Amino acid sequence: MSTSETARYVRLRVDVVLEIDGPAELTEAAEGRINGDEFMPEDERVQARAAARDDSAEALAYLVEPFDLIRGVPGIEMVQASWSTEEVEYDPDALEWDLGEEDGDAEDEEDDDARA
Repeated sequence: MSTSETARYVRLRVDVVLEIDGPAELTEAAEGRINGDEFMPEDERVQARAAARDDSAEALAYLVEPFDLIRGVPGIEMVQASWSTEEVEYDPDALEWDLGEEDGDAEDEEDDDARA
């Protein structure tokens, strides 16, 4: 069988840093999603509402749907998805926030420096 005839699995990793400038609106939207979830048991719904009110990251987690990232992409089927949220200290100038857009250039520069 050729590669085109067999299923191939690809892991897509996405890091997004969001600034929450409307926490009340975020919480309200999360509570709306929680209240509208017909499959969520009531005891879980109570806990989810409390978590969304206490933590903006939790509220956001109730609103994020990984399937939306790939909706409409031809030739794929989502097999598994997971996601998490957390509040973080953000400094756009800190090295830890370099998401690697220029990894190839940085590595080339480091190699050049090592040879010099």
